[in-house]
Order: sequence, then C-alpha cells, then structure tokens
Amino acid sequence: MTKGGKRLKFRAVIVCGNQKGEAGFGVGKASEVPEAIRKGREKANRNRIAISLNGSTIGAAIEAKYDASHVILKPASKGHGLVAGKTMRAFLEVLGVRDAVCKVIGSTNTINVLNATYRALKFLELKEKKSVENP
Repeated sequence: MTKGGKRLKFRAVIVCGNQKGEAGFGVGKASEVPEAIRKGREKANRNRIAISLNGSTIGAAIEAKYDASHVILKPASKGHGLVAGKTMRAFLEVLGVRDAVCKVIGSTNTINVLNATYRALKFLELKEKKSVENP
C-alpha cells in the first residue's frame, strides 16, 4: 500500500536443477507474475551449486544457519524417502536427493530456509573440493 493507493508487486521464489547433483534458487520481484518468474529463474541459474550425490542421498550429515532458520540434513538408506518440509523438499528434489532426513529448527520463513539449505550444501561442496585437492 502506498499513499496513492494499491501498488501490487509479485515475488516468485524459484528452485531449479538437473536432478543429478546440481541446483540453485532465486527470488524475482516484479509488477507482473511472468516477469517475476523470469527474474527468479535467471537468479536461480546463476546461483547453482554442484555436489556429488552418494547414490540417492547426500554424502554426510550437515547443519547450517541463516538468520533465525537452522537446518539439519542427514543421509538416509536407499528406499527411506525424503523426509523434509515443503521448502527444503522442493530444493532437494531438484537437486536429485531422494533419500534424506531433514529438520528445520526456528523460523520456517521460505527464503531463510532456502538460504540455510543452500549454505549447508555449499559447505558440503567445499568439503568435497578440499578432499579432492588434498588426498
């Protein structure tokens, strides 16, 4: 709301990935929905990370925090399924993770949860790179 009346803006939160260990997310804001989606998709493609999957799960248990959101991701055995909230589930599904146990502690704000999940997976990606460089 503004002094002059209603001024509508739309926000689109987009997650994109190839289901083979590569994914990203972006937020697009615009006065029209298609434009917000386009902006979000562009940002999501720019912010992609790549991790190596251990079969259909993540390589190790990881935790991360962003603002008031704290996320915990743990690997699970094949066939267990993806146990996660809707925000984290969307990101992990496009990443290609099919078996994992996840928990959000604190704020469940969509963008904060996505940022915390992204941070956790980024840490896992860096950990993998270090182990490859220093055998």
